[in-house]
Amino acid sequence: MATKRRKLSNPLALAVMATLAQRPMHPYEIAQTLRRQGKDTSTKINYGSLYTVVQNLEKHGFVEVTDVERAGNRPERTIYGLTEAGREEMTEWMSDLMAVPAREYPIFETALSLMGVLHPDEVTRLLTERLQALEVQAASGRGALRKLYESLPRIFLVETEYQLHMVEAQAEWVRGLLEELREGSLPGVKEWRTFHETGEMPPEFQDLEDSDFKQ
Repeated sequence: MATKRRKLSNPLALAVMATLAQRPMHPYEIAQTLRRQGKDTSTKINYGSLYTVVQNLEKHGFVEVTDVERAGNRPERTIYGLTEAGREEMTEWMSDLMAVPAREYPIFETALSLMGVLHPDEVTRLLTERLQALEVQAASGRGALRKLYESLPRIFLVETEYQLHMVEAQAEWVRGLLEELREGSLPGVKEWRTFHETGEMPPEFQDLEDSDFKQ
């Protein structure tokens, strides 16, 4: 099942709608609520562009002005609420994201697909650095989760759990690849090494189209 093409694709727009589903707010309050509820750990939030996101949501009829607050000499604050169309869009968008696996393009996958341009020993060194960083990140994440469990119901921490599991899974995979590189048991590593040490493309790789060894 394919996901529907949406009028707005910025995940921050979805986060704004989900926040306004709680109650009407002005943009600064939306930003504060997202930060307080920890949504900045799972959604890339550019607070400088949040006002633009709100304006775009209003343009498409997903949010509307519900009030304008005036307090003494302070500037007016426009309060926005979620419209019925916005609630429908939010629900459909959330349903797509939850149910339909989307093809994503993490930059690490790009690096892996092109790692042949580096010497295997250099890749081993770099992946060792990555593994060390991942292990630190995982240990820190586990400690933070234990602390959070003391004050928050688990339902509010599932995205943090997911992030931690993804870090741990990546660390496990990198650890296995490093073992194969160090042992020389990774299929093709001998030819990969030969390419870098002689400058000649091994016959086994010459027929490969669009090889990442080719410059």
